[in-house]
Amino acid sequence: MKYDFLDTEVLARLGAIPLESRTPMIGNVAGRHRSPHRGSSVEFAEYRKYVPGDDTRRLDWKAYARSDRFYIKEFEADTNLRAYFVVDSSGSMNFSSGDHPTKIDFARKIAATLSYLIVNQGDSAGLSCCNEKIHLEIPPSRRAAQLQAIFDSLQKLEPTGDTGLVDALHQIAEKIQQRALVIILSDLFADTEALGDALQHLRFRKHDIAVFHLLDPQEVEFHFERPHRFVDLEDSTTVVAEPNLIADEYHAALNDFLNKIEGKCHDVHADYHLFQTSANSEEIVSNFITTRLHSKR
Repeated sequence: MKYDFLDTEVLARLGAIPLESRTPMIGNVAGRHRSPHRGSSVEFAEYRKYVPGDDTRRLDWKAYARSDRFYIKEFEADTNLRAYFVVDSSGSMNFSSGDHPTKIDFARKIAATLSYLIVNQGDSAGLSCCNEKIHLEIPPSRRAAQLQAIFDSLQKLEPTGDTGLVDALHQIAEKIQQRALVIILSDLFADTEALGDALQHLRFRKHDIAVFHLLDPQEVEFHFERPHRFVDLEDSTTVVAEPNLIADEYHAALNDFLNKIEGKCHDVHADYHLFQTSANSEEIVSNFITTRLHSKR
């Protein structure tokens, strides 16, 4: 494979595990995911009283024998899934420390792996990449050629400028007319209140939200042995500081930021995951899809 963010052995190992939505989806073809509508499947949903005009083939004669009343058996309808990957391409995503990958490289690997698994199981995947000036969007599709379009866009992605994540999420919430799985990959360096409002917008539209919060280990540990010049990768401002003097204040601010982000995600019942780029991406994807097998609601 010509894409260095894809591992064929990983795809083969994970290909047998289906990725499922936690909430009912509305699709356009039959699939493996629950629908809010009633239809035909092997999973019984409920009984309801017979109404003239109902299909008499769905009458439950055993229920009639017990109650002397006509009841219709209803089943869960199964449909396909639409997944939107929202990848933050702001300048801060280009940061890495030591031998760790950049946050954008880590996001590429997760988005590419999951999109392959989704399309491979017959569902649709789309991509949205955003910073302050660019909002690249590839509408979801289940065609095999869709994967090349997604992979090419991820490969060409060059993080720069301020984040445009909040605006992108509002746009996506307005554009998506049917329920979908929205997977966000970002360091979430945005105003937490504005981000919370964008997540609420997605929740109002009944989307299943998953958030991959990506941070470099140095951003978490803040371990420096001498004075450093810190450069903002989004607006290029610089600050010269003695890390030992500000470490406690930094960690307090970071913990406050992380607590607020997690709170905003929990408010909308988002599937929130905080990771460092030193983590094993295969384990992250594997845990993500297996956990969702048991968390339908």
